[in-house]
Amino acid sequence: MRTLAAALLSLALALAGAVRAEEPAKAAAPKPDAPKASAPKAQAPDAAQKPEAKADDSKTLYGVGLAISRSLDTFALTPAELEHVLRGIRDGVGGKPKMTFDPKLQSAINDLARSRAPKAAAKAASREKEIGAPYLARMAKDPKAKKTPSGAIVIPEQEGTGPAPKETDKVKVNYTGTLVNGNVFDSSQGRGPAEFPLNQVVKCWTEALQLMKVGGKAKVICPSALAYGERGNPPVIPGNAVLTFEVELLDIGKPSAEPNQSQTPAK
Repeated sequence: MRTLAAALLSLALALAGAVRAEEPAKAAAPKPDAPKASAPKAQAPDAAQKPEAKADDSKTLYGVGLAISRSLDTFALTPAELEHVLRGIRDGVGGKPKMTFDPKLQSAINDLARSRAPKAAAKAASREKEIGAPYLARMAKDPKAKKTPSGAIVIPEQEGTGPAPKETDKVKVNYTGTLVNGNVFDSSQGRGPAEFPLNQVVKCWTEALQLMKVGGKAKVICPSALAYGERGNPPVIPGNAVLTFEVELLDIGKPSAEPNQSQTPAK
């Protein structure tokens, strides 16, 4: 099974391949015997588009960096170790790697990821605990915020006009879940609405959705103790993570014997 490490290095190698593939095209573009009069006309549209393209590219490339940084969380790198990784990326993109990416190297990377996993998890849990408390305090100050008996925070964004669900009801929702840093860890948007019994999910959901009505939308903030606690739900949810859900309550139905495990959030 490929790890995030493999995905990271594959990305670097893919980028290097793209650079190498593009170079011959650039060299072949100028034609020595091309008519001089036609050259400015052919280049004008490209020149006019360059500023906008550069602005868009810079944002996208920054996103590439963010994607790589998230992959590196597995290794709990020190600043000195990060320099080695950056050198590998630069060499790979430049088409001059100092070693061959073979099965032996892949195995070594996987072993390193496994050995660092406990340290990485502890580091992530510590970070989430540090940023979670002030985030909860800030969300609770919202003028529209409501609190459940156990401390989940519900901030209505659109009031519903239908009934409110009971703990024993089955609900149909659209939702997107994010960590405090904004990273999306789960969403129904790509697969359609989720349906599940309200008493078979984490306590935060069980309590919070009873404060909503069908047709309503709300931001639901779940303290770690009401979600996945100190252990989290690896690899996407660190320990001690405060979770935020954008929830739209679509419908209420009769309870079913079993939840739809493929579409149940925050199980």
